[in-house]
Amino acid sequence: MIKQGTKALIVQKFGGASVATPEKIKDVARRVVEERKAGRDVIVVISAMGDTTDQLVTLAKTVSGNPPKREMDMLLTAGERISMALLSMAIIDLGCEAISFTGSQSGIVTDTSHTRAKILDIKAHRVREELEKGRIVIVAGFQGVSSAKEITTLGRGGSDTTCVALAASLAAEECHLFKDVDGVFTADPRLVPCAKKIEKISYEEMLELAFCGAGVLHWRSIDVAMRFGVRVHVRPSFGKEMGTLVTGKEEIEGSDIRGITQDTNLARIHLAGVVHPAEAAGRLLEALDRDEIEVRFIYISSAAGDRGNVSIMVPLDARDAAAASAGEAMPNQAFTVDDHVATLSIVGQGICGVPGIAQKIMKSIASLRIDPEIVSSSGLSLTIALPKSRVAEAAQQLHRDLGLG
Repeated sequence: MIKQGTKALIVQKFGGASVATPEKIKDVARRVVEERKAGRDVIVVISAMGDTTDQLVTLAKTVSGNPPKREMDMLLTAGERISMALLSMAIIDLGCEAISFTGSQSGIVTDTSHTRAKILDIKAHRVREELEKGRIVIVAGFQGVSSAKEITTLGRGGSDTTCVALAASLAAEECHLFKDVDGVFTADPRLVPCAKKIEKISYEEMLELAFCGAGVLHWRSIDVAMRFGVRVHVRPSFGKEMGTLVTGKEEIEGSDIRGITQDTNLARIHLAGVVHPAEAAGRLLEALDRDEIEVRFIYISSAAGDRGNVSIMVPLDARDAAAASAGEAMPNQAFTVDDHVATLSIVGQGICGVPGIAQKIMKSIASLRIDPEIVSSSGLSLTIALPKSRVAEAAQQLHRDLGLG
């Protein structure tokens, strides 16, 4: 890690909703200048304005039925370049020096995977030089340059990952992720109105919540924070509240259950009564991996003889691609693809090792006359696959029965 001068360094990230309009960009500029005038060095990671990225994706599809991934990266990185330049202008108008950098100018080096690249290294020499000159540095999130000198994007949660990785590389005091929510809650407040904000949560618990569907943070950003010990504050974009601190377990009082989350953006490939289910699952997983399709959940069960069932869940937006992969991998095997199943996950330290918790969870689900299609557990979570139409009532019932309200 690279040490700064005597000033503390804060790395802040503002998402698309925070900079959706010129007025909101000016509001962000004022907030950043306040931080700088408080005596801290500041790096700001910025997302594209509002729905710009979605609009660019739609635009690409109007001119090409299958846009090449390299050209998609060239197109999509334009959104962040627009917002970073506008924010820099707004900060300069407020009397502070600022400069904007693309991901490649910031020294963010990635692997060669287009649309879903991983950060390999950060060579932030220019960023460090500008900080030493007293400037606020604005960095385009979500993007970098590959080892082959190609522009790349980081995929879902890319700006959060950019922010945390910069904070790790430059030994920042803290990383602030500004969101359009007040923090991380014990459940989705849209489904469970009595959900409580979590003041502090461990890296491990937040990683599990994120991977199981909590949309506040992407799991890749938390993985980086945990590996490098970066303190992450999830804070509201338009308020002064401190939100939720994501940090090491040593700073947090013990708790059996931390929260409930759901993932309703899933599609399921299901093979029923297949011969040698483990072998069939292996062929399918190999095809999905080859086509760079993320796998969220795998379940294999035995039936009569050497037959069994296989269920593999993928992100909903990969449904058609996953179906095509399955058809190519198993041309003579019948399978179904649907989006009627969701997952509900209960997350907490040692959740299945504490007597009575798993029993309480299953009793709560049974009281709603829901028969889970799949139940899976890890050291930090218990995940139930159930009909998507029953997720809201199941989340509300569990939240009450587990005493999270």
